[in-house]
Amino acid sequence: MRPVRVASGRVAVIDRPDVDTDQIIPKQFLKRIERTGFGKHLFHDWRYDEDGNDLHGFELNRPEFRGGRVLLTGRNFGCGSSREHAAWALQDYGFEAIVAPSFGDIFRTNAGKVGLLAVTLTEDEVERLMEEVDLDTGSELTVDLERCVVVSPAGRVVPFEFDGATRNRLLNGLDEIALTLGHEDAIADYERAHGIA
Repeated sequence: MRPVRVASGRVAVIDRPDVDTDQIIPKQFLKRIERTGFGKHLFHDWRYDEDGNDLHGFELNRPEFRGGRVLLTGRNFGCGSSREHAAWALQDYGFEAIVAPSFGDIFRTNAGKVGLLAVTLTEDEVERLMEEVDLDTGSELTVDLERCVVVSPAGRVVPFEFDGATRNRLLNGLDEIALTLGHEDAIADYERAHGIA
């Protein structure tokens, strides 16, 4: 996994609470075993009509949100089933960070494992950030994991808290295999002592 320090770029807004993993990536697209190729199906039932055409009213189909790197959204984002494909789909689409008042616990864990930042701010602060987004031309937003701050479209610096162990893994690009390999000498000693190696 590559290190994740700063996610910066165009911000997209989906001002909806309780967006569950079934809405993020519908079940019919879960047949792939690779982590890629899910972005085109992100929010499929909201993005497209029966013929595969963009639905005019869906937020990510708005020109000013296209190419979004940061997603601002409502409380309890990623609730529902534990499918890790939800984090894969968001990342494959191009999102590097999601900012919300709260997340489904399993979604937050899955996001951290693939290098997708799930940042929690108060509901009032998320609403204020949404109000700063220019709905005519689009806006930029930065999530800085090194400093643990969000830089709003208006230039305000908003601090956030982030789990220390997850932050360390993300900043250093350590997935679970890399964490295990960090104990390679101890594992080898154990195997030798127990006749495994």
